[in-house]
Amino acid sequence: MICNNFYSGFCFKNECEIFKDYLEIGDFIISGFSYGAIKAFKQALESETRVDKLQLFSPSFFQNKDEKFKKMQKLFFKKDEKSYINNFLENVKYPQIKDIKEYLNTGKYEELEDLLNFKWIKEDIEKLISKGIKIEVFLGGNDKIIDSLAAKEFFKEFATVYYFKDKGHLLWVKR
Repeated sequence: MICNNFYSGFCFKNECEIFKDYLEIGDFIISGFSYGAIKAFKQALESETRVDKLQLFSPSFFQNKDEKFKKMQKLFFKKDEKSYINNFLENVKYPQIKDIKEYLNTGKYEELEDLLNFKWIKEDIEKLISKGIKIEVFLGGNDKIIDSLAAKEFFKEFATVYYFKDKGHLLWVKR
């Protein structure tokens, strides 16, 4: 599956096919998963060309976490990067059992720092809406990475939010 205008999540590459049940592909659609949702959002915000839709799959949402949490995440990553990433990926996969090895990429400290510190700003989202961009947000109720309820509450004012109670960060159901 070829996905133009799709941005990958932290520790991922080419994972757009995971979202094939929801993903729309087109010249005027920008999409991203988790950390990639931040990059997709920034592209849509800065774009001077036509954008009709922004699709955010399990967008990184840590603005409700305190500085201690963020500092600990970065500290654990620096202390033992391999263990941190393995634990992170186990939480990303929950509750499904599918193999994700083909989509893995090495995560970088700078990316982790960027996603932990990013703040979704209402005025920026309103700029997209004023440009006529439709925003869709896809969240899983069993997400072990972000607080999907807090993200749902934040985004529901601006976007069509799809909230799947039985799905995790990858929006898969355990089979």
